[in-house]
Amino acid sequence: MNEQNTPLSQPIPEAQIQALGGLVQGLSTEQLIYIEGFIRGIRQASGGTTTPATAPATVTTVAKRELTILYGTESGNSETLANTTAKKAKALGFTPKVVNMADTSPTKLKSVENLLVLVSTWGEGDPPESALAYHEDLLKDSAPQLPNLRYSVLALGDTSYEQFCEFGKVVDQRLEKLGATRFLPRVDCDVDYDEAYATWVEEALAELDKLTAPSGGDVSLAAPVTPAVAPAVEAYGRKNPFPSELSEKVLLNGKGSAKETYHFELSLEGSGLTYAPGDSLAVIPHNAGDVVDQVIEASGLDRAALVNLKGEQFTLERALTSKLDITTLTLPVMKRYAELAKHDQLNALLEPKSKTKLLDYMNGRDVADLLRDFPCEQLTADAFVAIMRKLPPRLYSIASSPKAHPGEVHLTVAVVRYDAHGRKRKGVCSTYLADRLAEGEKAEVFVTANKNFKLPDDPEAPIIMVGPGTGIAPFRAFVEERAATSAKGKNWLFFGDQHYLTDFLYQTEWQSYLEDGVLTKLDVAFSRDQLKKIYVQDRMRERAKELFAWIEAGAYFYVCGDATRMAVDVDQALHEIIASEGKLSDEAAAEYVKRLKAEKRYLRDVY
Repeated sequence: MNEQNTPLSQPIPEAQIQALGGLVQGLSTEQLIYIEGFIRGIRQASGGTTTPATAPATVTTVAKRELTILYGTESGNSETLANTTAKKAKALGFTPKVVNMADTSPTKLKSVENLLVLVSTWGEGDPPESALAYHEDLLKDSAPQLPNLRYSVLALGDTSYEQFCEFGKVVDQRLEKLGATRFLPRVDCDVDYDEAYATWVEEALAELDKLTAPSGGDVSLAAPVTPAVAPAVEAYGRKNPFPSELSEKVLLNGKGSAKETYHFELSLEGSGLTYAPGDSLAVIPHNAGDVVDQVIEASGLDRAALVNLKGEQFTLERALTSKLDITTLTLPVMKRYAELAKHDQLNALLEPKSKTKLLDYMNGRDVADLLRDFPCEQLTADAFVAIMRKLPPRLYSIASSPKAHPGEVHLTVAVVRYDAHGRKRKGVCSTYLADRLAEGEKAEVFVTANKNFKLPDDPEAPIIMVGPGTGIAPFRAFVEERAATSAKGKNWLFFGDQHYLTDFLYQTEWQSYLEDGVLTKLDVAFSRDQLKKIYVQDRMRERAKELFAWIEAGAYFYVCGDATRMAVDVDQALHEIIASEGKLSDEAAAEYVKRLKAEKRYLRDVY
């Protein structure tokens, strides 16, 4: 091709394209944005011609396109995606601002024109812990009207829960009710959200680019042509988990315990992964061989059949072992299977009027049950894997300080085993670690940061930690960190479990910390060592006067563990203690607790 015969689709000669590519190669994002503004200024000043005479004077008149990226997160995924979105937006010439719901209020939206919201749903349709106050304020009658706001929502969730992406739906609907304009429909994402996010962010930014362009059209530059370079080595993380060697496995419960709790130590040497006390470790498990066998038997398929998963080929057995979720029934999976099976009873179960029966059926059953109860005569291996969802990672609160254990990460895991619907069932990841991963073998892991559950910045601030059962994990990390850094702040631990003799997790460590003065106070509650059950909230009430004095003196109050009962009971006890010891009404005590949360002195990691 010569310069005289350049086609219309490429109005710039090839030699000039190569020269332009060489010019912009190596420039920073900020420098590229400046060049984009320079060219845009030329176009605006010259009515579309390329005369550069007035360009330098008009570059500074290019309007900044501000974009607020609001997120609410529990495990850190929404925050990570929000930061990724900001980078993409900046490359398009926007001025992005990333805001945590924990650090703002809905009234601030009155001054916002362009908004992208990324939020996760926690538990049974709840907002993330850090977004509770924002959620409450957004639903109040006093929430501001937002006629000048345009927005789109990305909702993260888990289809194994009935209230899938509920918080994202609430935010989306409430913004619309407050007068904002939804410029792109909400996207709801399951645990495998990469593709859905990529599509949403591309469409959202492209639409905003058009809506905010100076002349009403899209004036963003195409990516410059640059010479091919070798791809960078991908860092270890969620998209590229690190193969971590299990170095130690210790059963923490004594003989005769009704529980099975393990301490695991995994290596991070060479991974580049870092963490802080309060963060979580995600483990990508493998399904148990007997559970895989049950699915294959129920399906009637050949375990050696080759199947395709997102461009990669696996045997059916391997796909069911390490790639697909076969132990949880979700509504989308059941609906997709119903289209294949064409089974009258299954179709009836999926009718809206049968919702109660459907939820009862899904509880405690898995894919093998679905295949047995509603057989599909023409099922193929490819069709079967196409309806399944990806095997999600499991998150565990980290039980170690990196300063105390360089190159290692520790976990405290309760093994789940139970009987349901005539079969023995087991927790996927807990039994993977306990039964199927031997010392010296490797598991795929990555770190998820939790900025909403951290030690105080002030090493002299006192802390109160309430962590029964495996809720003890992050507090082991907290105390190790404070010991390693010689922090002067007082440390008070409330721990509970069933029996003193068999279930006092890390007992010798706590007693050693008490003797050394690292742990200031230790209160324990072993519920089944006496006729009347005693729990951590009961010990809190017994120490009400001192506990309130600590809080008044600036103590941070932490809770980790079961969300459905323990965390609720502890929260109620805290309200009662503040009301009684502070001589406050119930309403005033509630406001006191709300202030603690706003000051980030009442922090919870519950599940």
